[in-house]
Amino acid sequence: MANHKSALKRIRSNEAKRLRNRYQHKTTRTFIKRLKDATNKAEAEELLKKVVGMIDKLAKNNIIHKNKASNQKSKLTKLVASL
Repeated sequence: MANHKSALKRIRSNEAKRLRNRYQHKTTRTFIKRLKDATNKAEAEELLKKVVGMIDKLAKNNIIHKNKASNQKSKLTKLVASL
């Protein structure tokens, strides 16, 4: 158990950040699934804009690796283009 006041605060803030990161990551994955299930091209293009922004935000905050973000965006863009 932590003995210092700052260590206790760090534990609390780390937990809050962990939950926020988990929520953002899960939400992004849900939107990616929606995009993959989309059949209408216009709808998929609108959703792609939103999903790419979400993926970029995850990469910027180091929730996911930047190369993973690039791979996901590339694959999703190809998917939407093929509709």
